[in-house]
Amino acid sequence: MAERLQVVLARAGVVSRHQAETLIREGRVVVNGQVVRKLGTQVVWGQDAIRVDNRLVCRLEPKVTIVLNKPKQVLTSLHDPRGRRTTTELIRRIKARIFPVGRLDYHTEGLLILTNDGELAQHLQHPRYGIPKTYQTKVKGLPTAQALQHLRSGVMLDGRPTAPARVKKIGTTGKNTWLEITIKEGRNRQIRRMCSAVGHPVLKLKRTRYGPIRLGNLKPGIYRDLTPAEMEKLRKYIPNPVKPEKLTA
Repeated sequence: MAERLQVVLARAGVVSRHQAETLIREGRVVVNGQVVRKLGTQVVWGQDAIRVDNRLVCRLEPKVTIVLNKPKQVLTSLHDPRGRRTTTELIRRIKARIFPVGRLDYHTEGLLILTNDGELAQHLQHPRYGIPKTYQTKVKGLPTAQALQHLRSGVMLDGRPTAPARVKKIGTTGKNTWLEITIKEGRNRQIRRMCSAVGHPVLKLKRTRYGPIRLGNLKPGIYRDLTPAEMEKLRKYIPNPVKPEKLTA
């Protein structure tokens, strides 16, 4: 059965569908000896010879999806030209070519999903599905009820407000406060920027949940396979775009 080229590349675990579209536009994909630049080109797996950067995409890899507890000062990347430690170094024993779903910044720790399932990754990262992500963060100072409500209702970033968030105080340590924040967006450094906007910069940040997947007691630098039950929950979480809804504390 013929399928779109970018879908086949994603299913083969080469890259995500979005990244496959970029490769096609850049002329880095060859089908039956011809460079293909048109998105949506139809190909048949097992009949058409497909190469990416002159490497033959020879077979569908078994689907592998893991959850990693990313430590601080580790880059969410396959490699780093500056020589910093990357998540790839933590998963060297995995033979499949898996890649991160989204990212956690260099100084943020916690739950990171990696997979070679391009279609799954595409859905998990798409904003219209609004998959909630939960973080525990230690912020400087003691936020007032008004500051917490500001975080819940929306903070202006880049000229537009953030979507409603779930925010609750879970503890204090002297002059600082621990918060649990759940968001349905994925803007760059969003939690850090939200907290700074209300006058309480982030001191520590850890992601503890991604949709139905919880970090649990997984130690930093350690990963595990998602269980069949977790995979089923994850796939059920994304079949239809979500309608806008308000998160309450």
